[in-house]
Amino acid sequence: MATRKPSRKSTSGKPAKKKAASSRSKRATPARFRLSSPDFKANGPISMEQVFGGFGCTGKNVSPELKWSGAPAGTKSFALLVHDPDAPTGGAGWWHWLMINIPATASGLAKDAGRSDESNLPAGAVQVNTDFGGPGWGGPCPPVGDKAHHYNFTLYALNTERLDVSGASASLAGYMVNGNAIARATLTGKFARKK
Repeated sequence: MATRKPSRKSTSGKPAKKKAASSRSKRATPARFRLSSPDFKANGPISMEQVFGGFGCTGKNVSPELKWSGAPAGTKSFALLVHDPDAPTGGAGWWHWLMINIPATASGLAKDAGRSDESNLPAGAVQVNTDFGGPGWGGPCPPVGDKAHHYNFTLYALNTERLDVSGASASLAGYMVNGNAIARATLTGKFARKK
């Protein structure tokens, strides 16, 4: 004969409610650090407006507008690094844009912020030389016939207001950024050249 287990009762005489296996915190979940652009969608094609104007490419070489949200507490500045890991350079990829010391109060970059004359930068921000040989945005320009290259826009939230990157190579600047990063958000665009 089966025996019935007695129900658990609280001190009030009513059946006790089962406790959840894990306690839930009443604290708000922090917003996720996100990077987006109205000029291209995540994993979507980058337009000719952003494509490099040189090396056989006929784009306008205008840096895209970027927006971000959800930066973590403790962010003192931002850095933006744009890299093509698919470039045929023997494994190094290609640095297309590096902007450091973006103020912590910023929530985006205007279209064409990457002008090489640095006239459209946020106050205090600086650009590092790219693999094109100078500072500023250098748009996509993969070899003709290559599969679509991936252009990784990575925004870093940093624990310092300023990094001294004067004279630094792209790789050294990237090393310094990664050493001070507390969070990162990535947006990837693609581009293939048919002719």
